[in-house]
Formats: sequence, C-alpha cells, structure tokens
Amino acid sequence: MKKYILIVAALVIVGVASMIYFVNARSNSEQRVSDAIVANESAGDAMHTGTSSAKTAKAILAGGCFWCTEADIQKYPGVIDAVSGYAGGTGENPTYQDYASRGFREVVEVTYDPTKVSYANLVDYVIRHSDATDPDGSFHDRGPQYTSAAYYSSPEEKLAAENVVKNIDARKIYEKPLALYILPTVKFWPAEDYHQDYAKKNPLRYSYYRSSSGRDTFITKHWGTDTVPTPTPEITSATNAMTNNTSAHPWDHFVKPSDAELRAKLTAIQYKVTQEKGTEKPFTNEYDKNVSEGIYVDVVSGEPLYSSKDKFDSGTGWPSFVKPITPNAVVEKIDKGFFTTRTEIRSRIADSHIGHVFDDGPKDRGGRRFCMNSAALRFIPKNEMEKNGYGDYLKYI
Repeated sequence: MKKYILIVAALVIVGVASMIYFVNARSNSEQRVSDAIVANESAGDAMHTGTSSAKTAKAILAGGCFWCTEADIQKYPGVIDAVSGYAGGTGENPTYQDYASRGFREVVEVTYDPTKVSYANLVDYVIRHSDATDPDGSFHDRGPQYTSAAYYSSPEEKLAAENVVKNIDARKIYEKPLALYILPTVKFWPAEDYHQDYAKKNPLRYSYYRSSSGRDTFITKHWGTDTVPTPTPEITSATNAMTNNTSAHPWDHFVKPSDAELRAKLTAIQYKVTQEKGTEKPFTNEYDKNVSEGIYVDVVSGEPLYSSKDKFDSGTGWPSFVKPITPNAVVEKIDKGFFTTRTEIRSRIADSHIGHVFDDGPKDRGGRRFCMNSAALRFIPKNEMEKNGYGDYLKYI
C-alpha cells in the first residue's frame, strides 16, 4: 500500500511540473529554444512583404501568439500557406531572443487565393480568433510584441480593415472597442524553423499552452460557433490580375461627374439623396417590396453594393439588408445630424449617400440593418447581370 501511495504521489508531482512547464512555455525563451534543438539561423535571409502575384496574394496579420494565429488561419478556406515570423521592428534578421527588445511583433504571413477569400475576410478571421480588444498584449502574453495588428498594402486594404473593425464594433460583440493596430505593410522575417507549424509538430505542448492561455474560452464567449466569416472573394482585383485587364469593371476607374452633369443625369430625388444626404419617403419607394433576385448598385457609379440574398423586409418602408455585398463595398461614417448620432452608409467609389445602418436587424443574421434609399440604388435582375458586366457577381446571389 505504501509503495502504491508513493507511485501515485510521484505521478502527481510529474503532472504538476508538466503543467507548469506548458503554461510558461511562451514566457521562457530558453526552455523553448532547448525544446526546439535547432533554430533556423538563415531565417533572416528571406525577406517578404505583403504583396500579391498573379494568382495569389499575401497579407501580414497578428493575433498574439503566432503559434495560435498560424494554426487557426491555416484552417480558413482559401488560405494556401501561413508562416510565423516577425515584423515592424528595427534592423534586420530578428531572432526569438531579441525580436521583442528590437520592437518587432509576432506575426503570420498569409498566402491566400483572392478568388476564394478576401483581405477583409482574413482580418475578420484573425479578430474572431484572438483578443483584438487588448492594446497591451494577448491573454497571458504581455507586451507590444503580442498585440493584434493588420498590415495593409494599399488604400483599399486599409479601408477594408477599418470597415471590418467598425462593423464588429457596431455589433457590440465585445464589452470594449477593438484595439486592432492597422499599419502599412513592412518587411516580414520568417521565424526559426521550430516555430513553424508548432501546433502540428508539438500537439501536446501546444494544446496545454493554448488551453491555459484562455484563448478558446474567450473566443467561445464572444463568438460561439460563429468563428468563420463568410468568404467574399476579391473578385475585381483577382480577375484583373489573372487577365491583366486593368479595366475589368467600368466603376473601377469611375470619375465623379460635375454637379451640373449629376443634376442632368439624376432625378430630383436621386440627386437629393445621393448628393445632399436626403431621405425618400418610406413605403412608396421603388425597391421596398422588391423580392426579385439580383444585385443593387450605386445609381451614380454602378458599383455593386448589395445582394438580394441579403435583403429582408424590416417593416420600416425602406429596402433593408443584413450586410453589403462585400465587406468593403460601402463606407461607414459618423452622422451627427437630426440631433442624434447615427452611422451613415456611403458608396466606396462614388461617395454617394446611400442610407444608414442600425443594430436592430435579424439577430441570427448578424444583428445589423442597412436601411437604404431606393433612390440611391439601381437594381440589376439576375438574368441581366451577365450582359451588364456583373457576371462575376452571380455567385453572391
């Protein structure tokens, strides 16, 4: 009996020691280096940036521990590869021993297929799988090297990331606003070999670390099972890149007409709504009760804004949608008119006033109500989309 008790006690001690080891895995760099055996000393020789090729695109994103960010984002459809590394610091060739002191952040370089998923989707995905409300670290990992960030390579990507943040904040998913750092792209330095695919190479240690960090509990609390944003391919950029056609859509190079030209082109109510932030009468406008399949485009530029798939009858008398056709199709702006603060919706390219967005939409479809003016929209029926140049948007119907 005594011998049995001693054996059990020994097992308990070993178990406790193992747990302490795993919980401290991120904070003890010397232990991690010894576990890895060999570091990739040539990592700094390969420098990457968040640029795109003809068939793929790259993005640099951060969501705290790069083991977790890499393991999570690899699961998203459309992601081709994910590499852990460092970005944003001073000098070259950062290593795990000095990256934090030199101002680098743990990041993941994502290679993805823009015909399947967009940059905005990736930003959204990382936010849902991290704590982007924390400006000083991530879970048990403290310091700027563990903060969440999205690096953009163009004004369009910057706007897309900002809109993702605005949309999530407006939905009140978290108790406090997002603190995601949205930064211009920088050099990406791959981390040492032992950090790559860490979750696959060291499943037991990774599992203990992730569990003890509280990441999964946090994600479940705020998102439940809604952790995978619906993919919205970057149709325009992907199609242009693969066909080398820089004018695949006429709205891509839209130049806003003069005021006189707009007045001549638009009806009185169309001009009042789009150019003067007017509001048309409810229940009597053109698209309030429209249930046909198709897309709604900006009446000024023709740029796609909403899909019939996302339209619903809100009972307010104006056409209402649960979301725009793509995450960066519209721009949200603070509107302090009429003695209240609202969120205005404007088209991204033509900068037309379209309507406002509210947080009283269908809860099972995101909880938002994009209340639009029919006068700001033009409806393209599904059977006319191809001949009108909207064929690559049929997948949204």
